[in-house]
Amino acid sequence: MEIRSSYFIIPLSLVFHIATINLTLYIFTPETYFNVFSIVYLNTTWVMVTHMLDFYPTARREGFMTHLGNFFRLFFFYAFVYYALFALLDYNPYSIDYLFQVYLFICTLFTLYRMFFFWARNKYRTHGGNSVKVVVIGRDRNLKKIRHVFDNSNFGYRYLGYFDNYKSKSPTYLGDINTAFTYIFENEIDEVYCMASRLSKEELQQLMSIADNSLKRIKIIPDNKELISRAMSIELYDSVPVLNLRASPLEMEYATMVKRIFDIVFSSFVIVFVLSWLTPLVLILLKIDSKGPLFFKQKRHGVNRQSFWCYKFRSMTQSKESDTMMATKNDMRITRVGRILRKTSIDELPQFFNVLKGDMSVVGPRPHMEFHTQQFEKSVDKYLVRHFLKPGITGLAQIKGYRGEIVEQSDIVNRVRYDIFYLEKWSILLDFRIIFDTVFNAVRGEEKAY
Repeated sequence: MEIRSSYFIIPLSLVFHIATINLTLYIFTPETYFNVFSIVYLNTTWVMVTHMLDFYPTARREGFMTHLGNFFRLFFFYAFVYYALFALLDYNPYSIDYLFQVYLFICTLFTLYRMFFFWARNKYRTHGGNSVKVVVIGRDRNLKKIRHVFDNSNFGYRYLGYFDNYKSKSPTYLGDINTAFTYIFENEIDEVYCMASRLSKEELQQLMSIADNSLKRIKIIPDNKELISRAMSIELYDSVPVLNLRASPLEMEYATMVKRIFDIVFSSFVIVFVLSWLTPLVLILLKIDSKGPLFFKQKRHGVNRQSFWCYKFRSMTQSKESDTMMATKNDMRITRVGRILRKTSIDELPQFFNVLKGDMSVVGPRPHMEFHTQQFEKSVDKYLVRHFLKPGITGLAQIKGYRGEIVEQSDIVNRVRYDIFYLEKWSILLDFRIIFDTVFNAVRGEEKAY
């Protein structure tokens, strides 16, 4: 938390939120609002829930989309608190539907406030308000990258230049390291960023000592040996900083639980209301069309590269190449009914049993047969990263056009790229979007669905 950026944010936001709750309930539910217990309960629990979720502390680089998941978690948890009030009261003249509409109105006001707040803050910072003056000590490859952050006017940084013992003609070069703190004091610099790769242990300790004794904020940019990824994060093991190069939202127990609950509910719905009547129909059609079993099962690699049996409606004639050769355009192995099943993606529906069992998820990287995993892990960079999470019936790569047959090397490379992006940026909202686009594409028809 940065004091300068949050000094007014927390009190302002807290006052607005509490005022919104009280005023809304005063207007729309006056018969249950006008008692001491309700007022104390609503305000006290709001403070407790927001504190539990660490909702208010904000960083300088926070925007509307930052920690948006925490914003919706607050709505979810406070909903229980809100409804519990009416269960505790002896008298409640309002219907559940009406109370839901009132709570939805409160959530809408909070969302509009969040949008307005960040819009107003960005405008204010663009015109020079709420700014901090920063300099960098030491120059390495990270300087160019952090400059992109400093140059974003929404963050409110005013980058003045850098110090380094190697002289440069750059207009932002301010001098050697020995002259740094003279400049910092004379120009009232707020934050100092030090490149660990350019400074010795003794120089870092000296800078930290000077900063601590002069009320200057100093921040160290570690020498990460260019091991950069979008998902990089630093974790503290006691007092030891550990660089996690492949952090994912799905590492959190809350996210894993939410995704699993969704998988169980969604797969159960499909099995009961779709597969219960569709399976006998497909069985009859397949028996009329060709010889062979109803289901096709195949060993595929899942999370942590563990093998599992993946189920599909059989869409091909039985052959020796089924475990080594993907379906291709105009593939002679595909039956007449199988062509319809594959075109509509109905052949994939039995995988909801895999989801219910826990081998797969509704959304995730598509599982590949063992033969292709062994092939791609040697030829495609970062291929095995996609095995950090459960495979899915559909995924981000599939709605972006990278499904089915691998014709060119770029097909599998881009598929892996989207799978890794999904791993790093997962959210339940992203899952909903992928499912919606998958259904839409299945109805519309896809070029690679063969």
